[in-house]
Amino acid sequence: VQLQASGGGLVQAGDSLRLSCAASGGTFSRATVTWFRQAPGKEREFVATIRMSTGSTQYADSVKGRFTMSRDNTKGPVYLQMTGLKPDDTAVYYCAASRGQVILTATHLPGQYAYWGQGTLVTVSS
Repeated sequence: VQLQASGGGLVQAGDSLRLSCAASGGTFSRATVTWFRQAPGKEREFVATIRMSTGSTQYADSVKGRFTMSRDNTKGPVYLQMTGLKPDDTAVYYCAASRGQVILTATHLPGQYAYWGQGTLVTVSS
């Protein structure tokens, strides 16, 4: 399975962006798909996750209420709608998919995911 992330760009604080993650060479209908981000000089961090089978989502506290993760159907693609963007949201955003479902307490762990997209850069200016 190859993942393709897209939708990043340069925006101003308060603006919105929508990131997309599509799968090729397979589907992630039974997977957990998660967005991580990595800012310069920082570790990769969990942003949001979705269980493809049910559509249930979880969010990091830092983005709760501002970001919404969704999917078209169980086969994807998945989206990350980002509103009220802040300079602290500046990072490379990666989508990742597991081979099967990831338990809720482990969705924030990068090691749970077998497939990774190439990343898309989001830059938020103040």
